[in-house]
Amino acid sequence: MEDSKIIDLYHSRSESAIAETSLKFGALCRSIAYNILANHTDAEECENDTYLAAWQAMPPARPRFLGAFLGRITRNIALDKYAYNTAKKRGGGFDTILLELDQCRTAGNTVEESWEAAEVAKYISDFLRSIDSEPRHIFLRRYWFNDSLGAIAALLGVSESKVKSSLFRTRLKLREYLLEREVQL
Repeated sequence: MEDSKIIDLYHSRSESAIAETSLKFGALCRSIAYNILANHTDAEECENDTYLAAWQAMPPARPRFLGAFLGRITRNIALDKYAYNTAKKRGGGFDTILLELDQCRTAGNTVEESWEAAEVAKYISDFLRSIDSEPRHIFLRRYWFNDSLGAIAALLGVSESKVKSSLFRTRLKLREYLLEREVQL
């Protein structure tokens, strides 16, 4: 079913909206959540919470890209669950991914910092649109979908070292791009 028809089901408050969403985007939502949480039960819980959040957001929301809308909801729910799960213990795979990007991000504790973080997000989007498709794809698979280096390499049919090199070069370019725009890192 087309995304616009699924959105129409939400707006008409049809319960089949959830079933259609699950059919079309369930695997994507579970994958995003699992890559953050590394736990199938928690990933399924996040998927279900995503459907509830989508139900509550539509209407009035009418997303242009339903997959991206649901992916963002799932990612935020999974990140909250990850923070809850790791509040008393540190370590794990997702921490490594966050550390890789540490020099390319800003904090968001105050209103000003939150506004700046939103501006940085726009810059990052612009940067990603300006680079070639392969490094962009690798970057998004790692830092949006939280795929492992091995999974990205297998998906693209390249070596892990090529993925690592691409990520390293892209992070350096991103850092330079942000510094040129006077973003304090």
